[in-house]
Amino acid sequence: MTTPGLTPQALHGCFVTGTDTGVGKTIVSAALLHWCAQQGWRSAGLKPVAAGTALIDGQPVNEDVLALRQAGSVALSDAEVGPLQFKAACAPEIAAALENRHIDQATILSAARHLASRAQFVVVEGVGGFCVPLGPEWDTADLAVAIGLPVILVVGLRLGCISHALLTAEAIRARQLPLAGWIANSVDPDMAHSAGNLASLRQELTRRHQAPCLGVVPWLDAPTPAAVAAHMKPAALKRVFHRIPFVPSLFT
Repeated sequence: MTTPGLTPQALHGCFVTGTDTGVGKTIVSAALLHWCAQQGWRSAGLKPVAAGTALIDGQPVNEDVLALRQAGSVALSDAEVGPLQFKAACAPEIAAALENRHIDQATILSAARHLASRAQFVVVEGVGGFCVPLGPEWDTADLAVAIGLPVILVVGLRLGCISHALLTAEAIRARQLPLAGWIANSVDPDMAHSAGNLASLRQELTRRHQAPCLGVVPWLDAPTPAAVAAHMKPAALKRVFHRIPFVPSLFT
């Protein structure tokens, strides 16, 4: 591949991935943008690939893109936040194929550079889990490497989350990406032994990856960005947003 990656000087912020789809990446990403705004920072969200739109006032809208746009502190259009949007709510490679389109690396990196020129910090939300195919020869893990931001892992608290979290952390490390920390998000209000699962996640993610817990989000009836951000650790987040991104090399 020859698409140039971003440079540490070009982009600051974080790349948000998850242990699976439906674990709360969007609500966490929106909360991070809200928290950045509280610090007085210009922040913008980027959803490089978004699958699933609904008509609102006659216009196709992706809910994740809308949430990130509204949470950011820089005025942006939906197209700037979500450069590649597809109608079908399914795996992105399939959604693109249904429209006879493809997911272009250069388009995504150009969108990231554009936001870097507008905002101090960019929160990039991945799609699905960490290794979702985006084309015949690349996936979301490759995208994370190309963008070159510290990774925040959203762990959906439900049965199986320990294994899912540790396997995802291993995949992140295999790509030589910095796992800056993880955020636990309660997706099952009736989860048994949630405290024990949290304790195990803290122990193992610290022992194996030196990854701190950046917050524990309880089950919320209204998970607004402000409500979710209230359960994050400000000091730990400041360390994430002020660390220097590593030099991406995959597309250089």
